[in-house]
Amino acid sequence: MHDDELLTVAEVMARLRLGRSKVYDLIRTRRLPSVTIGRCRRIPASALCDFIAGQMERAA
Repeated sequence: MHDDELLTVAEVMARLRLGRSKVYDLIRTRRLPSVTIGRCRRIPASALCDFIAGQMERAA
Protein backbone atom coordinates (compact mmCIF):
# COMPACT_ATOMS: atom_id res chain seq x y z
CA MET A 1 0.00 0.00 0.00
CA HIS A 2 1.43 3.37 -1.01
CA ASP A 3 0.99 6.37 1.28
CA ASP A 4 -0.37 8.48 -1.58
CA GLU A 5 -2.91 5.83 -2.60
CA LEU A 6 -6.59 6.75 -2.33
CA LEU A 7 -8.87 3.93 -1.21
CA THR A 8 -12.57 3.49 -1.88
CA VAL A 9 -15.01 2.96 0.97
CA ALA A 10 -15.39 -0.65 -0.20
CA GLU A 11 -11.61 -1.19 0.02
CA VAL A 12 -11.54 0.27 3.54
CA MET A 13 -14.49 -1.94 4.49
CA ALA A 14 -12.57 -5.01 3.31
CA ARG A 15 -9.31 -4.02 5.04
CA LEU A 16 -10.98 -3.23 8.37
CA ARG A 17 -13.60 -5.96 7.99
CA LEU A 18 -16.34 -3.46 8.86
CA GLY A 19 -19.68 -2.68 7.31
CA ARG A 20 -20.43 0.29 5.07
CA SER A 21 -22.38 2.21 7.71
CA LYS A 22 -19.57 1.86 10.27
CA VAL A 23 -16.97 3.17 7.80
CA TYR A 24 -19.20 6.12 6.91
CA ASP A 25 -19.73 6.72 10.65
CA LEU A 26 -15.94 6.89 11.13
CA ILE A 27 -15.77 9.38 8.24
CA ARG A 28 -18.71 11.44 9.54
CA THR A 29 -17.19 11.71 13.03
CA ARG A 30 -13.82 12.63 11.46
CA ARG A 31 -12.04 9.69 13.06
CA LEU A 32 -11.14 8.58 9.54
CA PRO A 33 -10.20 11.51 7.26
CA SER A 34 -11.41 11.42 3.68
CA VAL A 35 -11.66 13.52 0.56
CA THR A 36 -14.49 13.91 -1.92
CA ILE A 37 -13.67 13.86 -5.62
CA GLY A 38 -16.80 14.65 -7.56
CA ARG A 39 -19.38 12.40 -5.92
CA CYS A 40 -16.82 9.80 -4.84
CA ARG A 41 -15.49 9.49 -1.30
CA ARG A 42 -11.84 8.44 -1.01
CA ILE A 43 -9.72 7.67 2.04
CA PRO A 44 -5.96 8.29 1.85
CA ALA A 45 -4.01 5.12 2.65
CA SER A 46 -1.90 7.12 5.11
CA ALA A 47 -5.08 8.14 6.98
CA LEU A 48 -6.11 4.49 7.24
CA CYS A 49 -2.65 3.56 8.58
CA ASP A 50 -2.85 6.38 11.14
CA PHE A 51 -6.33 5.24 12.20
CA ILE A 52 -5.15 1.65 12.69
CA ALA A 53 -2.06 2.80 14.62
CA GLY A 54 -4.27 4.92 16.90
CA GLN A 55 -6.55 1.96 17.56
CA MET A 56 -3.52 -0.21 18.41
CA GLU A 57 -2.21 2.42 20.85
CA ARG A 58 -5.58 2.62 22.61
CA ALA A 59 -5.76 -1.16 22.87
CA ALA A 60 -2.29 -1.42 24.42
